[in-house]
Amino acid sequence: MQLKRIQHYLAEYRRYLQSRDAREQGLAIFESQRIFQENWDPEAEDFAAMYDACLQNSTTRRLWKRHAYEPKRMMLEFIRMQPDFVRQMFLDLFNEEKSLEGRASRFVYYCDMLLQEYRDKHPRSIDNNHYHDDDYQMVTLYLSFHYPERYAYYQAGRFRQLLEQLGSTDLPAANDVERFAKVMQTLYKLMQKEDGLLELHRARLDERRHYAEDSLLAVYDFYQTITEPDSGIKTFVPEKGRR
Repeated sequence: MQLKRIQHYLAEYRRYLQSRDAREQGLAIFESQRIFQENWDPEAEDFAAMYDACLQNSTTRRLWKRHAYEPKRMMLEFIRMQPDFVRQMFLDLFNEEKSLEGRASRFVYYCDMLLQEYRDKHPRSIDNNHYHDDDYQMVTLYLSFHYPERYAYYQAGRFRQLLEQLGSTDLPAANDVERFAKVMQTLYKLMQKEDGLLELHRARLDERRHYAEDSLLAVYDFYQTITEPDSGIKTFVPEKGRR
């Protein structure tokens, strides 16, 4: 990644944060992060009820329910079948003493096993996906909600586009959640050094509703914004191409 490009897009993001659009868009995920923080309890007797309470939002369910995408519903089915096993799945995913890639891939593997069990028990069901596949979207949503200062929400296509815009020539050919986590940490440190930038971000948040402490979802908001075609973000133009 090139520092000049990063600085350009951070400046553009600062400009965006001062716009009306920034005050009206992209904040739902911070509400869900707070709800997860307030409800997650791995020792809960009713694990299904606890999990259901963790994934809530007052305005949208798009993070876990949209057309042909229902990871929350399928996880609830798995919990009804094997609550203790699913509890251990999450404990393993959240165990920071193990590698991120290993935890993420094991979680997907366990979901594959549970999906097969579910289909064996419901042969007439049309469900053929658990939606926690190796694109790692839902897995990183859990991680970013549980560890706000360590993880952001991963979207492979947007991550690749981000790297392109920031001048990286080493683009991932496949999902690379380890690299994603490192890039998000790096960008967050740079955002922290930008005078007043994170304060502009936090000024949009309602502390009674949103998670307003340190959170790498601020980097998620940054990379979503600069890779969104309709955000009004100006594309970086190299010096030799400027007029």
